[in-house]
Amino acid sequence: MTETAPRPTLEAVAALAGVSRATVSRVVNGGDGVREPLVQRVRRAVEELGYVPNRAARSLVTRRHDAVAVVIAEPEARVFADPFFGLQLRGISKELTAHDSQLVLLLTEGRDDHARVARYLAGGHVDGALVFSLHLDDPLPGLIRGAGVPTVFGGRPGWSDASGSSVYVDCDNRGGASAAVRHLVGLGRTRIAHITGALDQTSAVDRLDGFRDVMGDTDPRLIVESDFTPAGGERAMRELLDRSPDVDAVFAANDLTASGALRVLRERGRRVPEDVAVIGFDDMLPVAEQTDPPLTTVRQDIEEIGRLMANLLLTGLDRGHREEPAPDAPPGVILPTTLVHRGSA
Repeated sequence: MTETAPRPTLEAVAALAGVSRATVSRVVNGGDGVREPLVQRVRRAVEELGYVPNRAARSLVTRRHDAVAVVIAEPEARVFADPFFGLQLRGISKELTAHDSQLVLLLTEGRDDHARVARYLAGGHVDGALVFSLHLDDPLPGLIRGAGVPTVFGGRPGWSDASGSSVYVDCDNRGGASAAVRHLVGLGRTRIAHITGALDQTSAVDRLDGFRDVMGDTDPRLIVESDFTPAGGERAMRELLDRSPDVDAVFAANDLTASGALRVLRERGRRVPEDVAVIGFDDMLPVAEQTDPPLTTVRQDIEEIGRLMANLLLTGLDRGHREEPAPDAPPGVILPTTLVHRGSA
């Protein structure tokens, strides 16, 4: 067996710094009332000894757990198959790490998991929650509000009891969709179709509205509902070609949907972009740069959305606004989108 050296104690830090144990405790656990010269002495002693503060003791002083729950309202298989969630989690993780806070990932396989998530949040394990990929009939927002934890949502709130003060981060879904369709019109395309996302999510609704902002009362056969997945894009593209074989452009609700549509167009012998131009949404590089041809798409900064969600939550906690946003902060932050031109349109 390998013997391990004993861990440095508060008493050892206090002795080296020449201060009391109580002074060391206040410094390392985030308390106030210690003069700056003493703070610096304690910090030098902590570094020299390699002292690691006890998180439980720190929590008693600060009433913070240095942990944030990330709740994704999707099954595990979807979360780990879709690079969108990985990008958003990367942004969240970077911001939490920069603030020495831990990420606790909570997934919901079905409605039975919602009560479990709510119980965990209400149990005082985390300082707040970041919640995204909600559906319009999802009970999670009400359960989370009942748990009483500060929350930032990813995506525009659209559930029936949404509070006007709900803090959220989203991209300009409607404006980005309109820009994509205007580009297709500018290419001279006249039979422009839209493969939607899941219409129980506000992002899909906003992108459909953006399509209609340009196309008006288009032929209803040119709009097919899908679900943000490659398989859904394949099904929708087959349906489009069967009922509207003269389609000459497709705006897909996300890159995964577009990738499925491209596969079906290739199977059916349609050239892209010569016969049918295709535009996606998200600009997820593992998808958009590897389709054939590379995908023209609307870029949203997915990682930045995650980072900003975490930043808004941590900033609110630091200010002490545990239920409401800061008075000078808008409840919703909408990030811009840009059209990225590649080979498909």
